[in-house]
Amino acid sequence: MPGGDHLILIVEDEQPIRRFLKASLSNEGYRVLEAENGQDGLRLAASQPPDLVILDLGLPDLDGQHVLKQLRDWFTGPVIVLSARDQETQKIQALDSGADDYVTKPFSIGELLARLRTALRHTNRGAAESSVVTIGDLKVDLTARLVYRRETEVHLTPLEYKLLVTMLKHAGKVLTHRFLLREVWGPQDSRENHYLRVFVASLRRKLEDDPARPRYLLTEQGVGYRFAADDPRV
Repeated sequence: MPGGDHLILIVEDEQPIRRFLKASLSNEGYRVLEAENGQDGLRLAASQPPDLVILDLGLPDLDGQHVLKQLRDWFTGPVIVLSARDQETQKIQALDSGADDYVTKPFSIGELLARLRTALRHTNRGAAESSVVTIGDLKVDLTARLVYRRETEVHLTPLEYKLLVTMLKHAGKVLTHRFLLREVWGPQDSRENHYLRVFVASLRRKLEDDPARPRYLLTEQGVGYRFAADDPRV
């Protein structure tokens, strides 16, 4: 079964959604734990550490953002935020607090499962830890600092290379504008979003078949970017 032996913790107060998620995940071969509030979710996560957490932000006892921050004090696995809150500020706050991805209600179970698989694959693969990362027709030799597209070397500027490697290290994860600016340009430029637009556009011209319809460097509108390793939109 695709789920293997992975244990998924669902922290969601709406019973119909919990039941639907449990049935869908179980059918894919995952083991499932359920919690209907934040306190129970934290307790279960501590007593039976899961491989991945699906976390609703609108919980009855604790704000989901608070639960996420407490989880990130010790839990290193992926967290996918599932929420009816569609405001960009909520998404950005969750991602900056340590969420790996978010799915907005109402959601497609196919998309959620695809993002869950991506998060688990990236965790297990540890792609950025090897000296050569290959995704699709792109290859990055981290030791030699060389980038190839279909075996042809692509010449990147130092900042383009740094941005690409930063995104590769977090492939499949939504990265906020603030995070990318801080990692690539430093804290003094953490609000200069136009830097990112210019450099992402340049990378797309060099790495994508069709820069207007990117396969790898995806935009998360109003939030940031995602390097799509195994994304459902690829």
